[in-house]
Amino acid sequence: MPSLPSRAPESLLMSGGLATAFRTISPDEAAAVLHRHFGLSGTLTRLDTEKDDTFLVDGAQGRHIAKFSNPDEDPREISLQSELLDHVALADPLLPVPRLVRTSAGEAFLPHEDGHGQMRLVRVLTYLDGTPLDRLDATGEEREKVGATLGRLRLAMAGFSHPHDTREIAWDVRHLPKLAFLLDRIDDRERRAKLEQGLERFRGLQGRLAACRTQVLHNDFSRSNVVVDRKRPEFISGVIDFGDVVRTAIVIDLSTALLNHLSPTGSERMFDAARDLLRGYLSIADLTEDEVLLLPHMVMGRVIARALITTWRAEQFPDNATYILRNTHQSWSQLDHFLSRSADEISETFLGAATPLSARHVKEAFPS
Repeated sequence: MPSLPSRAPESLLMSGGLATAFRTISPDEAAAVLHRHFGLSGTLTRLDTEKDDTFLVDGAQGRHIAKFSNPDEDPREISLQSELLDHVALADPLLPVPRLVRTSAGEAFLPHEDGHGQMRLVRVLTYLDGTPLDRLDATGEEREKVGATLGRLRLAMAGFSHPHDTREIAWDVRHLPKLAFLLDRIDDRERRAKLEQGLERFRGLQGRLAACRTQVLHNDFSRSNVVVDRKRPEFISGVIDFGDVVRTAIVIDLSTALLNHLSPTGSERMFDAARDLLRGYLSIADLTEDEVLLLPHMVMGRVIARALITTWRAEQFPDNATYILRNTHQSWSQLDHFLSRSADEISETFLGAATPLSARHVKEAFPS
């Protein structure tokens, strides 16, 4: 993998508009842009998002998602996401990912100066119907299907490259130590000390992480970004939000998905649901021995990143704090679980996750 340029830690928070406040675009203005450039009309409903203006468009042409980027978002990042969606659609046409709706001029996205004088990048995606996974309690079998879908997505993305895919973003756990400057934002001394302890443990694993396999990956396979329909045998009806896509370690992408299936309280059974997802993943895609051993540590890394980034962002954008902090409260008990056990003990977390369904891949990962 090409080496990354040296950057100030604070620059991680600028990527993708995480640090940029903006004035929202009105539904009427958005509707006019969509009609003029995409030929779409209908009722617009604003959706909760972290850093941009996103609308559900419901009209005669069906349902679509329209996104007006954060004014600070780099056009190369939108190009990366757009080209990746086209690639996945060709690599695995049955994967339920959004399809691009091009402008009347055939472009994947277009610039628009909004009524506030902000430059926005506008794109339209097909709408994937279903229920966000975070709104229901999935069964073990359903979680395995979620994991299998992530495995398929990884394989579909394996051959993709883009000039901007090595960007540095705050949500790529490879760069977690660079977020240490945010510790000063944690007022609670006990919590800050635990975050420092977790960061120190993570630093000790960086050499092994650097040796892991990498490729372009979704990097945000959370329950809110997976749409499901229990009437469908495949269960998964959509994988959405490719905003954090980046070339990173395979084990980091998987750890992000597992984090969102942990019990909210640190306990011996905290990983039960995550093991279901892992079994499904291993039925499609492989892991090396060291990736399996590093996997729970990368989950801990994501716990730390979430606590640091969301605490800072809630402070910067208090009007959106409820949305930003919606999953942060459970980070503290989860971090307690990791730190109350030795690094070697944590490494063994997923060694027993294999089932006959994944036996072939596990045999490859753990040869006799």
